[in-house]
Amino acid sequence: MSEYGTLQDRVRRKSLLNKVMKAEETVQFFKAGMNLGWSGFTPAGYPKAVPIALADHVEKNNLQGKMKFNLFIGASVGAETEDRWATLDMIDRRWPYQTGKNIAAGINEGRIRMGDKHLSLFAQDLGYGFYTKDSESGRIDIAIIEVSAVTEDCGLVPTSSCGVIPEILMIADRIILEVNTGQPSFEGMHDLFTPAKPPKRQPFNIVKANDRIGSTSIPCDPDKIIAVVESKHRDKGRAFAEQDDTSEAIAGHVIDFFTQEVKAGRLPKNLLPLQSGVGSIANAVVGGLAKGPFYNLSVYTEVLQDTMLDLFDSGRLDFASSCSLSLSETPGFPRFFENMEKYFDKITLRPLSIANAPEPIRRLGCIAMNTPVEIDIYAHANSTLVGGTRMINGLGGSGDFLRNGYLKIMHTPSSRPSKTDPTGISCVVPHCSHIDHTEHDLDCVVTEQGLADLRGLCPRDRAKVIIQKCAHPDYKPILSEYYEMAAKECLSKKVGHEPQLWDRAFKMHLNLAQNGTMKVKNWDIKVDLCE
Repeated sequence: MSEYGTLQDRVRRKSLLNKVMKAEETVQFFKAGMNLGWSGFTPAGYPKAVPIALADHVEKNNLQGKMKFNLFIGASVGAETEDRWATLDMIDRRWPYQTGKNIAAGINEGRIRMGDKHLSLFAQDLGYGFYTKDSESGRIDIAIIEVSAVTEDCGLVPTSSCGVIPEILMIADRIILEVNTGQPSFEGMHDLFTPAKPPKRQPFNIVKANDRIGSTSIPCDPDKIIAVVESKHRDKGRAFAEQDDTSEAIAGHVIDFFTQEVKAGRLPKNLLPLQSGVGSIANAVVGGLAKGPFYNLSVYTEVLQDTMLDLFDSGRLDFASSCSLSLSETPGFPRFFENMEKYFDKITLRPLSIANAPEPIRRLGCIAMNTPVEIDIYAHANSTLVGGTRMINGLGGSGDFLRNGYLKIMHTPSSRPSKTDPTGISCVVPHCSHIDHTEHDLDCVVTEQGLADLRGLCPRDRAKVIIQKCAHPDYKPILSEYYEMAAKECLSKKVGHEPQLWDRAFKMHLNLAQNGTMKVKNWDIKVDLCE
């Protein structure tokens, strides 16, 4: 018996107890080529027992590359599941966001076909059947959903995330439930709602971060449930790097900016609902707010990371709405469970289709803060592809908030190390190698060097401010020279609204590929652009 209760306690729809089986026994239901839908959003709330059993089966029987599936999940999940599946060549298609060394390698080697999408759009398009339309059934063959409990009327209570569970259930033919008794139940924390399809779609009537529009469980057809599996696996939440001088400097610039906006009357004293993306810099910014001058804060975001607990404990955060508890495996989740009573009524977990919907983001006036791979001098941003071709994780929900927020902020180090140069990669470039967010979507760019407020500036003025405020000192003269040269030539030809020289715009990227640094010696045009 678990210290958190038994399977019989958690499954209150007693007829389902007739379908209880071990994870290994569910392997019989799976066939190569199936469309699978998983719960989970970041390494939280994802199924573990059944995916691990399937991986064991493939490995034991040498079925690598022969038993491949199409995976549709709200976002990334734990490495012990999807990353191991990638190692065993069990993934054909993967939508829309992933994390893991092996799955990224499979995508970039062409073995895994990945699609990228704004997360709010992925959720609704999955429910519309757009991603499964070319399969024989046109639906999800098997859904694997981790739950805390099943109610008497067969309502599913998720665990630490909501992801795209409502949309998966809309189009799933068969369902396997993993009932997680290895952790406390999350029942009561969720606000669950399944949006109808147009033309019957209704408004999301959320006017405050703590408003609720749904219920604490999701309706499920019991006849579709083919197995109930008990799981005691904890979420393998991602660890974050310790805060360093760079991330703390970025956090300081953001907090100073908020202070100025409050003094100017453009923000209330308790700011507006905060959105913070994934990663160490985002974690540091929230950590900085936990020591900052702002109280009675609220959060409307897609992930709650470890420093959100610091923000609660500081007495500065009143309430948080999220799609996921994206806490670290340690100390994040243990800390949360030990103090669950303190946090429980201050957090609401919502499905992705609500958490990232443009409608409430725009209405609430969210302050969006996300980290790109690079930004360019005109404030386009690349969130996904290193060098314009190598996929890291995916777009995630950054675009949902950047396009619809009240203030849209991108924060990044001004430079990153290459293999041979500690500042060999400039995160400010003449033109992004891939563009996920256009200049129309960003208000501020922040590095450890400073914050560039771009509101109301034309492209040429934006370029000057970004170079001056945000570029690393090693790259300021290089970027300034490029800009002045581009402006002079383009304006002389009367094509200078946003000056670019396409024979030179990517020279820094080419120099990195050939010489291991973006520090070009000059901007001359030669046969070998990298010379």
